[in-house]
Amino acid sequence: MTTSHKIRFACIALLWLALCYMVATGQGLPFMKVFVIVASGIVVFVPLYKKYMKK
Repeated sequence: MTTSHKIRFACIALLWLALCYMVATGQGLPFMKVFVIVASGIVVFVPLYKKYMKK
């Protein structure tokens, strides 16, 4: 994994964390919000893992 890939991965992770924070801070944290956060994490990070880490 090159430095540019690490920077891209870090930027995507920080953006995802910021968006999850915004979703989680509004009016409690019911199961549906937790499900959306976990599902979005899978959608975002599994393809990145397969592309950059599995080589």
